[in-house]
Amino acid sequence: MNKKTKIQSLIRVLILICLFSGLTSVYLKAQKPDTLKTSYFTGAVTLTTKGLSTFPNLTLGKPAAIFDFSAGGEKFRFEPTLRFALDGKPWTFIFWCRYEFFKSDKFQFKLGAHPAFAFKTITVTENGVTKDVMRAQRFLAGEISPVFFIGKNVSLGPYYIYAHGLEKDIVQHSNFVSFRVNFSSINLSDQYFLKWMAQGYFLKMDENDGFYINTNLSANRKNFPLSISSTINYKIESSIPGDDFLLNVNLTYAFGGKYRKI
Repeated sequence: MNKKTKIQSLIRVLILICLFSGLTSVYLKAQKPDTLKTSYFTGAVTLTTKGLSTFPNLTLGKPAAIFDFSAGGEKFRFEPTLRFALDGKPWTFIFWCRYEFFKSDKFQFKLGAHPAFAFKTITVTENGVTKDVMRAQRFLAGEISPVFFIGKNVSLGPYYIYAHGLEKDIVQHSNFVSFRVNFSSINLSDQYFLKWMAQGYFLKMDENDGFYINTNLSANRKNFPLSISSTINYKIESSIPGDDFLLNVNLTYAFGGKYRKI
């Protein structure tokens, strides 16, 4: 890595740190008594047949359990995601902090930042003994998420993530740019409905890049915590190593809700 590239990497890391610090500062300054009346805690536990990731180097490729949580107020949310293989080994830990700068009936704008840890099993030899050890790969990332609401249950918009790998022997710079369309409720009957999200995205990981399509369809029942869904990821054209077509099935249990302080 030349001097110019090192400086660019340092600047990006500093931007992410500043973004993370800024989100925290905004949250602390915004906590007036009238904004603390309502808080949220929600979560979901998902069993999936194949651990998929839109970043191919983070795909597990076998059954996994995913724990999603979200806690905070009207503006700021802390949203960790903990992923494990079904044998109990950690897969990835992501600790999102997100701040909603603006929301109306037609438009929403959020920024987010997170540290993340991806766990890989590697083989090492020490004192003539070969063994498998768990290694954590560290990343810092930031996101920009503008959303346009074009109907009661329909939204769309661009989405961007930049991620920087902190170890020198992993992917250093990942740029993810997508355009998403989301249907939050497609009614099948009075009790049953579908959710559907589709996106086309461009992914650049260091010198490699590619174009992909990703879609998720879930079947839900109103006031019922269980849902079943499926995700498909299709490679259109890419120099990034990974499968051309990935499909999984998910079973999700959701819990939590909104709480009002007295």
